[in-house]
Amino acid sequence: MRVLLQRVSRASVTVRGERVAEIGPGFLLLVGVGAADGFGEYDRLAEKVFNLRVFEDAEGKMNRSLSDVGGEILVVPQFTLYGDVRRGRRPSWDGAASPDVAADRVEAFAKALEARGATVRRGAFREHMEVELVNDGPVTLWIDAAGL
Repeated sequence: MRVLLQRVSRASVTVRGERVAEIGPGFLLLVGVGAADGFGEYDRLAEKVFNLRVFEDAEGKMNRSLSDVGGEILVVPQFTLYGDVRRGRRPSWDGAASPDVAADRVEAFAKALEARGATVRRGAFREHMEVELVNDGPVTLWIDAAGL
């Protein structure tokens, strides 16, 4: 699994003109599942994300976690995180998991975050989404579960 984490002051997802999810301060997580990913990766990834200290403390240092600040999470499935652009001009999506497998893993990841106490909202799977966000910082991190 791969996650592009963005610390946000707010974020939302709209599908076909209807807002389906929104959060206040917290994380927007664009989540991709690879074809070779193991099922247990979502739990290690959830633990890492939930405990990351990327929110400022009273001294202005990034020393507080999501739970410390009462932040929320918006999980957005994003198969394009596995796009391969090394050859040609059209990305290859061969590295991404099938939609059915990815849907199960993304949901397991969201539930693992909730099990740790996070308030989690979800984007729509297999839909064209409009994602709005206001970066806070900006703080953007690339997290690959294979490296955890």
